Formats: sequence, C-alpha cells, structure tokens
Amino acid sequence: MIIKAIKTRKFLPPKDDLWEFLSSNIKSLKENTVVAITSKVVSIGEGRSVKIEKISGGAGRASGANRAGGAGRAKDELAMMEADKYIPRENSPGGWILHTLKNNMLIASAGVDESNGANYFILWPKDPQSSSKKIWQFLRKKFNVKNLGVIITDSRLVPLRRGVVGIAIGFFGFKPLKDYRGKKDIFGREFKMETSNIPDSLATAAVLEMGEGSERQPIAIITNIPDLEFIDKEFKPKNIDDSFEIPEKEDMFYPFLSAVNWKKGGSGKNR
Repeated sequence: MIIKAIKTRKFLPPKDDLWEFLSSNIKSLKENTVVAITSKVVSIGEGRSVKIEKISGGAGRASGANRAGGAGRAKDELAMMEADKYIPRENSPGGWILHTLKNNMLIASAGVDESNGANYFILWPKDPQSSSKKIWQFLRKKFNVKNLGVIITDSRLVPLRRGVVGIAIGFFGFKPLKDYRGKKDIFGREFKMETSNIPDSLATAAVLEMGEGSERQPIAIITNIPDLEFIDKEFKPKNIDDSFEIPEKEDMFYPFLSAVNWKKGGSGKNR
C-alpha cells in the first residue's frame, strides 16, 4: 500500500471553497484509489464553524473541571449540543476530556475541535456519509475513474494507549469489511467472527502520513490497497451480521459503555 499526503494552502474558516480546494490540490487520480480528507477541511467547506466568542457567554453552564478555562467550557457547551450522549468532564481523570457518543462512535467532544481553527470551533460535517458521497461523485466525474473510494478522517484515543490514531467518520465507494468468517486459518481452523475494518484501518494509515499538527497535509492519496472491493453505490449490508456499525447493546464493549451515567446530548439539533 502506498500513501501520499498532499501539502496545501491554509483552508480558512468559517467557510472556504471545498471544490476549488480539491481541484487545485489533486492533480490526477488512478483507478483503484482511495482519497482521504480530514473532517476539518470538509466541515469548513460546509461552513460548520462557530466563532469561539459567539458562545463564550454561555460557557459557564458546562459541568466539571476544565483545563482549558473559558474557551474549554465553551467547547464543552457546544460538544454537549452536538453529542448524542456525553459523560460530564468531572468523570474524566484530571478533567482532561469530555467523552461523547456521536454517530455511533465514541469520540472526544463530539468531534468539536479548535486546533488549526483560527479562533473558530470546527464541528463535524452534518452528515459525514452524505459528505463522503458528494466528494466521491465530484472526484469520480472530474477524473473519469470508475473504482474510487473516499474516507473522511478524524483522530481518536484508544483505551490504555497514549496518543491518537485515525478513524473514518464517513466513507463511500467500497465495502467496509473484509470477511474471514467461514474461511480457514493456516492450520485449518475455521474463523467464526473475524472481519477486518477497512475504513478505520485506512484512516489510521492516512492520518499518520498527513500528521496532526502544522503539516498542512489534509489530503492523502492511497493506492495499491490489497483486497479492496470497490462499489458505485452506498454500502448496504445483507443482514445485521454484515453491518459495519454495531448497535450499542450488541457491541462487545457494551458492559463498559453501560456502566457509566451518560447524559443525553442535543444531537446537533441546535446547529
């Protein structure tokens, strides 16, 4: 697999031209390519930016200790509105993080971020799957390719590990799971549960190449991907066992997720 990150200009909140940005930075695409784009770029392209000062007046209502002061309380306020569910920051060791569930993903602060935001909070795209499809349609037409994938990336923490890794918050153009179930291992034992998560695996590799700081490499081109099955429509699982997402109560981590006192968030309804 080959990953090439693309150096770009600054993409400026509160809103910038996503289509011009993609056109000016992606010069060509080959068949059987996946394009990774950071969620921040997609969000700014959709105008999903909130001036920090705009909500700072209500910041005092956010609960728990906060290492970041007033701006951090404002961020919590916004993240609570964007989240499906959240755990008050006071329950996080040292008050460092607001744990949230959004779009069936466990993520910090519902994806709300101020890094590289020029005094704006950048929210997640309103509908990452729809955003992925629109970008896929645009690039597929522009470069006249048939087999193309798109992933929208962000970063997340992994339990009991320091540092972040990539996650795909939206994808389009390929099947998300490599299924080993029913196949044999090298000693003839049949796999019962094994599947590979392709979108998040690609996102982790791409984010490592793109960087997390001031690299200004928000796009990555991924080629030579083994065993990737491209499709030209939205992925629809045949049954619940083939679904990429898992209902919370059926997830292997449900004993941990259900053991804490989640608060109901605003689910983005106020934005």
